[in-house]
Amino acid sequence: MKNILAILITFFCIQSASAQLFDKEKIKNNENVDKKTLSYGYFLGFNSYDFNFDYYQDRKDILVEKSIGFSVGLIGNLRINDYIDVRLEPGLYITTRNLIYDESYFSGLEYTDSDLIREVKATYIHVPLLLKLSTKRINNFKPFIVGGFSTALNLSSNQDNPDDNSAGEFRTNKNLYFYELGFGIDFYLFFFKFTPSVRGVFSFNNEIVPDVDPNSPWTGNVKSMKTRGLFINLTFQ
Repeated sequence: MKNILAILITFFCIQSASAQLFDKEKIKNNENVDKKTLSYGYFLGFNSYDFNFDYYQDRKDILVEKSIGFSVGLIGNLRINDYIDVRLEPGLYITTRNLIYDESYFSGLEYTDSDLIREVKATYIHVPLLLKLSTKRINNFKPFIVGGFSTALNLSSNQDNPDDNSAGEFRTNKNLYFYELGFGIDFYLFFFKFTPSVRGVFSFNNEIVPDVDPNSPWTGNVKSMKTRGLFINLTFQ
């Protein structure tokens, strides 16, 4: 979180300095594109999800092996004024994470190498409601920050599966709630507006579904497991 805030502060310091460098007037593309009360678009992107663990006892951390996932979705934008917009960005986010357990979790138990790894697949229907705060347009680009809250439905959660880790099934909750914070730049091209953006997402609620055995080596020592992630989206409007 501190790193994201530092990036945002640096971003706006650079933006303030660059405003003086790019102050010379140029021909503006799509000059009226931001004047519409309602506008629509779509995005394509990449995501990287992680887990943040809290434990009951001080033991070796469960390691998270991350991967790069794919994202696609739609955008609905409500203009409040020249500097404030409210956005709804429902999308499909697909990712996979591997949880790697230390052998100490299985002390006194028989186990195989496959017991030390659990694959956690996720297919999220992710719906954020965001507030976008923009600077003044500088020729054909306009920096902004964005933040808000979101909910997600994990279609791959296994929450209602009667089998747990003893049968090789790692279960997670279906419904998640997040807060989000990010930044980006609107680029006004001749035919459309192109926006690359970076956003961090942080879950409020515990995602893990405990195994039936309260002393399970996979879930027994986990107090909470919360999703966090990084989105890189390319938006077209």
